[in-house]
Amino acid sequence: MDSTLACLTAWMPRQRWYATKGRSPRLRLVSWWDLPSAAREQSLDSDAVSFVRTLLVADDASDPAVLYQVPVVARPTESVPPEDAHTIGSPIPGTTLRDGPHDAAYADALFSLVTRGGSAIGPEAIATGHPAAPPDGRVRASRVMSGEQSNTSLVYEGGGAMPVICKIYRQLHAGHNPDIELPGALAASGSMHVPAAVGWVEGRWPDPADARSPGVRGSLASAQEFLPGVQDAWRVALDAAASGEDFTGGAAELGAATADVHVALARLFPVQEGTPAERDAVEATWQRRLAIAVDEVPALSPWRARIEDVYGEALTLPWPALQRIHGDYHLGQVLRVPDRGWVLLDFEGEPLRPMRERTLPDLALRDVAGMLRSFDYVAGSLELDRPDRAPDVRDWARRARMSFLEGYAAASRTDLLAAAPLLTALELDKAVYEAIYEVRNRPTWSAIPLGAVRRLIGIADS
Repeated sequence: MDSTLACLTAWMPRQRWYATKGRSPRLRLVSWWDLPSAAREQSLDSDAVSFVRTLLVADDASDPAVLYQVPVVARPTESVPPEDAHTIGSPIPGTTLRDGPHDAAYADALFSLVTRGGSAIGPEAIATGHPAAPPDGRVRASRVMSGEQSNTSLVYEGGGAMPVICKIYRQLHAGHNPDIELPGALAASGSMHVPAAVGWVEGRWPDPADARSPGVRGSLASAQEFLPGVQDAWRVALDAAASGEDFTGGAAELGAATADVHVALARLFPVQEGTPAERDAVEATWQRRLAIAVDEVPALSPWRARIEDVYGEALTLPWPALQRIHGDYHLGQVLRVPDRGWVLLDFEGEPLRPMRERTLPDLALRDVAGMLRSFDYVAGSLELDRPDRAPDVRDWARRARMSFLEGYAAASRTDLLAAAPLLTALELDKAVYEAIYEVRNRPTWSAIPLGAVRRLIGIADS
């Protein structure tokens, strides 16, 4: 196994989902399992594949250690072309490991586990498939989606069957992933604003941080209806703003769809009044983020007192009850589907937050604030390319934001006027976070969140 870890040590830093960039991995094997033999017998030529295995690998280069799910397929080296782009390495002479999602053997076995059920068992570990619908038995070809950062998704299409997308969670956490829990419950309730659920895979494995622990249970993969040939709301909105097309109707419909999902989540999951401790925690988060921002973004320093005034006003008012929310809501998380309207995706929440935090009830207005910031980014990105169009695209964003709020208020029966100070504070906190991010990663974009901060604290454009 040391030779396998050596191959992974060289290969993992090149993967988009590897979290600890700039450091050399310090890997250790936590456990593993081979996928069910029934799936292998259906999809594999035993002469061409040695095993289809999922490795659970902890990386101690970060503190705490990150636990990765690394599916691999072992094939005879002579059967793997030298130019193969998905080779991990050859830990054993004559055997080559390939990145599992890019190999049909793993893709077929995973699809069988998700849609038919069963278990894969390894040392103190087990992966169990939970189908959400009866399998239809039709054959689909698989392909890997490009561009993902923290997960790997496989799309299964063909045979006249409903296309399916299966997301493999590369970084593992304890707990049931909200990306399975929330859209699954919404789909089961009849909501058309989420894709149909297909199934998921749950796992149990040794705790990489505590050998005395009875083990950790968490989510490994989820599958749902795939909607091909559609655009996400970011692209729809960007095209509309660039061409000067009116988007008020689409924004209002998006607001109503968002409200429909929030109302359904409040019906399907517990709702609770926020405690003083929870309000204090939100305030502490705002202040901590602001302190970091003032240190890293000098332009914010003169505005600190006015930002704190906005936070202070929000803290003096009654807050709505807490409920389950999307948690990372923006235009890129929504699809426009013909004859169906807006469909929401990716309920995983902020990937960097611990799973236990992502599953706690929160303020529904946090999602609303996230979408408002997304409209601002549409206008801001266009303004960066065409400064002469600034008045037009800013007006487009203003009207889109207003229509979104009108649609949301009507469908949710929320008094957004009474909630305005809290919504402003949540949007302001988001803009402060964006300012930190842009200065660190895209300094030329920092004008977008800084402009939002100015507007939200009441400083008129010069």
